[in-house]
Amino acid sequence: MESIVPVGSHSCGCSSTSDTPRFVALTGGPGAGKTAVLEMARRVFCRHVALLPEAAGIVFGGGFPRHDSPAGRRAAQRSIFAVQRAIEDAVIETDGVEVALCDRGTLDGLAYWPGPSASFFAAMGTSAEAELGRYHAVIHLESPGGNGGYRLDNNRLRVETAAEAELIDDRIATAWAAHPRRHFVKAQPDFLEKAVEALRRLRDEMPECCQGHPVP
Repeated sequence: MESIVPVGSHSCGCSSTSDTPRFVALTGGPGAGKTAVLEMARRVFCRHVALLPEAAGIVFGGGFPRHDSPAGRRAAQRSIFAVQRAIEDAVIETDGVEVALCDRGTLDGLAYWPGPSASFFAAMGTSAEAELGRYHAVIHLESPGGNGGYRLDNNRLRVETAAEAELIDDRIATAWAAHPRRHFVKAQPDFLEKAVEALRRLRDEMPECCQGHPVP
């Protein structure tokens, strides 16, 4: 298996101390700024941090058909869940990774699933408790509303309107509500204020040796 390469840009004087990386999910509705925050994290944190790509982007960017029928939506979410799990499993086998920052987590699929949550967990062969337990922490970035900077034109894979994005954001919040280390970062008129708060929340979830990295 080809290893996932840690992408934090800062050197660090400490050595890896954990056999299993700590998974932190960065989530939120469409347009919340997850990709931008993860790119900033690349420049702030050290080599012990790996960034995991968004599974939905891989699936839909690769040409998976987007059908709005219940069957089409279920098929898409099964595929996204499988890719998400595979990415996370791969990083477990990568040496030197202390923290894996995930662009979304497996429970995000509940916000897009056309049916009760019980049918989602049955289809994925898992449970809410098992998926909550996969992640050390969850950082939720709130989606901006139509008057708060939401845009369709800066992501070719984004199809939701501002109103739909807010609804999905609420559903994602509900999906992760039971996680004991969920941090909610509200939308701000100035996105940089929101990004800095998110980076500080992420830094708090780093190993102690990495918590001294300054957030600009």
